[in-house]
Amino acid sequence: MKLTVESIRGPLARATPLTLDDPGLVPAGVMLLLFPKNGELCALLNKRTNLVEHHKGEISFPGGAQDPEDTTILDTALRETHEEMGVKREDVDILGRLDQVSTGSRFSITPFVGAIPGSYAFKASRIEVAKVLEVPLALLLDRANWREETRFEQRGLATRYAYAFGDHLIYGATARILTQFLGLIAPASR
Repeated sequence: MKLTVESIRGPLARATPLTLDDPGLVPAGVMLLLFPKNGELCALLNKRTNLVEHHKGEISFPGGAQDPEDTTILDTALRETHEEMGVKREDVDILGRLDQVSTGSRFSITPFVGAIPGSYAFKASRIEVAKVLEVPLALLLDRANWREETRFEQRGLATRYAYAFGDHLIYGATARILTQFLGLIAPASR
């Protein structure tokens, strides 16, 4: 099955995203951006610099904490995507929203999925982005690139997926968001 923006739009529209109910978490919005490159659909991620306040050197989606001037958490995700990657909000076709996830650093992340045209000229922030990663969805769906992490958490042992991309490892909240997304768009892969 060849993945396209249109083949992804339907499963996202039918999903009922979960919302966290913890007022102690800081609201944050991220954007899982899809775009065509070399005949396949890719996801935009970045490696964070060591200059940022949280999650230094980690692989993440463009996004961040909600500011007081953000009307909605979607506004946050779009503003942060522009600040970090130079992607204009009017260039993003919003396809849907995924489950909120929490982080150990006390953020409640609301992930949105959007699409942008191919050959987009990213303008990465030197302060926030050390490297732009264009990750083919086919690579993320290939089990050879999956890594399992088993950790002891409050509720006991939990197994989570991480994803290898070259010499990078996508783990934590970013990997949890990817796992949900991939399960929605290609349920047979899970």
